Parts: sequence; structure tokens; C-alpha cells
Amino acid sequence: MKAIRCHELGPPSSLIYEEVESPKISDDDVLIDVHACSVNFPDTLIIKGQYQFKPNLPFSPGSDVSGTVVSIGDKVKNFSLGDEVIGIMLNGGYAEQAAINQHMLIPKPNSMSFEEASCFLYTYSTSYYALKYRAQIKAGDKVLVLGASGGVGLAAVQLAKALGAFVIAAASTDEKLQVCKDHGADELINYTNEDLKAKVKTLTQYNGIDIVLDPVGGEYAEPAVRTLAWNGRYLVVGFTGGYIPRIPLNLCLLKSCQIVGVFLGAFAMKFPKEMHQLRLELLELYKTAGLKPYISKTYALEQAPQAIQDMMDRKAIGKLVVKIK
Repeated sequence: MKAIRCHELGPPSSLIYEEVESPKISDDDVLIDVHACSVNFPDTLIIKGQYQFKPNLPFSPGSDVSGTVVSIGDKVKNFSLGDEVIGIMLNGGYAEQAAINQHMLIPKPNSMSFEEASCFLYTYSTSYYALKYRAQIKAGDKVLVLGASGGVGLAAVQLAKALGAFVIAAASTDEKLQVCKDHGADELINYTNEDLKAKVKTLTQYNGIDIVLDPVGGEYAEPAVRTLAWNGRYLVVGFTGGYIPRIPLNLCLLKSCQIVGVFLGAFAMKFPKEMHQLRLELLELYKTAGLKPYISKTYALEQAPQAIQDMMDRKAIGKLVVKIK
């Protein structure tokens, strides 16, 4: 089979498109023909050795896949040959075939394309875990989403609306903000030419934000914390902005607010049953709330390094997808 492989840590240009053996499966694994694999920010880190998990070299990056079951391990009970599935794994997605533990798979809804399916588990699970499990979102909450046009951000906009919140989307261009508006955002902030804190005060009538979901970090983190209302929750999702901010802790004291970490991978490993329940809840929301990933560009498998580079260069609106079959 063909795959994108990382033989030495470095930039996307160092990745190699080559012929490799199909992965072997254990008793709890399922082998799938991969139809699509979406690009996620951790892909940009794992190939440089900067992600929390560091696979042994050589490896294929890519974690969010969809495909068709072609082989099953002896202990696999809930999947059969030919099933269309969605899966998530630490790495191995940029390949024609992938071996995935059965507990990291869910059935693909018939109404969902393979490309959309490959965008579903990572971003929507991250945003749903953040909003529902970590921030205990409730109807009527005011939610500010930073980096709202990215994969996690746009999923958060849709999910927060589905859960009854008032959503303010913040992004860096009017083009990106229009996509946020099209996906349910109530108000918009262009933080390259608007003052984030001042605009939030106006939009909330000086009452503040209940939940900030921040996958960006960087220079907008502290102003976002300063927008929080009493008992507000600031969700630390990631640092696509390039550096990890330092927040003055006196803000937490003065606002009686919380800074809440969101690490979906660790949650999934520590609490697999709860993670499975989360995925089931997401599938139900997909059916009832009209969740739909926005895909701005697709690539062939051999173009996956360029897709990762485009993610690094912050060219993505919504999701980028590598189509494999």
C-alpha cells in the first residue's frame, strides 16, 4: 500500500510518499481501507516531535479517518466486513490502510460522506468535550470562540448553538467570519482590526462571557480571560497561535473564574467508556442538530505534506481533507 511516512522529524517537506506493508492487526483491531483523512493541528506538531505523544520512527501521521472494514481481529464483536466506519487514532491515517482499535471506531451514518466523516471525531469531540464535559454549558450561556473558523472552532460554534448558547465568533478575516456566520454564530469579531475586549463588552452589554473556548492561545488569551463574567470558564484547548500565554492569576481571583484544561486524548485513554458515550451523544446531535463539517480544500494522498503545510500556514478555513480512495 501507499503511505505518507515520517522517517526523520522535521517540516512537512521531509515527509515521504512510499510503498509500505499493510499494517498488521491484533485481536482487538479492525483493518480499514482508508477513504479520507482530515488534517488536524497535532499533525503539524507530531512530525516535528513536539506533540504530547511521540511515535517511534518511521510512522505515518494522520489521526482522523473514515473508511471501509476489510479485516477484523478475533475479539471484534461490533463490526463486520464492509462496514463503513469513522475512526480516530494517534497516527497512521495518511495511508491506504489503517489498523484501529475497535473501541476507537463508530459506524458512519449513511447521510455523511467519507470526507465529512473524516472531519467529525477529532474536532467535534474536542469541542463537545470542552463545552459539555468541562464547562458544563447550559442554554443561554454566552460563548466566545477564538479561532472560530478553524476545525475545532467551527465545530464549537455549531455545537454551542445546538446546545442553546449565544455565540460570538472571533477570527482574523472577514472571509473566515462569514463562514462562522453561515454556521450559526450570532455575532462576529475580527480581532485583527477590532479590540476584542471592547467589542465583547458592547455585545454583552457589559455582562461578560460565560465560556471562552480558545484553541489559539497567543496574544488573544489574556484579553479573552478579561472578558469573562463572574464564574466564567476559560477553556484551554490548544496553541495554534504559536506560543503559550501567561495569564495573570489575579484575574481568576477577581472574577471568581476558572481556567480549565481540555485534553481529549488523555480523557479518552483514562475513561474509554465515557469517551464512547461522548461519541454516541455526538452522533445523536449530528442527526438532530444538523451538524456539518465545512471542508475548504481536499488533497490527494501524495499531496498530504502540502496539506499539513497549509495548516501550519493558517490557510485552512474549516477543514482540510486528504482523499485516499
